[in-house]
Amino acid sequence: MKLAPIAAAALLAAAPALAGGLVSTQRPETATSGKLTVSSPAFKGGAAIPQAYSAFGQNASPPLSWSLSPAAKSYAILVDDPDGHGPSPVSHWVAWNVPPNMTMAAEGSKAGVQGTNSHKTVGYTGPHPPAGDPPHHYHFQVLALDRMLETPAGADREAVLAAAKGHVVAKGELIGTFRAPRG
Repeated sequence: MKLAPIAAAALLAAAPALAGGLVSTQRPETATSGKLTVSSPAFKGGAAIPQAYSAFGQNASPPLSWSLSPAAKSYAILVDDPDGHGPSPVSHWVAWNVPPNMTMAAEGSKAGVQGTNSHKTVGYTGPHPPAGDPPHHYHFQVLALDRMLETPAGADREAVLAAAKGHVVAKGELIGTFRAPRG
């Protein structure tokens, strides 16, 4: 089947946006067969994230825990919102070089080296979807890495994913939803 020139051009133009729209655990840089279980006492998978952990509340990261990976020399935590407006997911948290014996991040954690999120701030920035949008999906992702990353503090998600390429030994995620409060 041959595509009309206009349809083919539209498809090619959309390709970079589609590739950039993947959450971190879907990206080729994080390819691995190893699995981690990620959970939070603040919300269950697929459930709403409490307002306290949003930009409308205390803007503190929720407590997270994950299963231990014996091969891990460090962990990275990435939070992506693929429902955000634009070609790439909105990055809400980028942290890496979390110690290998650590399998939890407390509420408001500053564990590891903190990076720059899509809001151009360092550390965690909570959900803040536009009013009227349907609930956005927030992917709290943990990567187990076979080394510490030599990425400088303040680096963004893309730099951390590039440094992690070929070093991810296990990964997992917890997905929560959030909708802007009415009023």
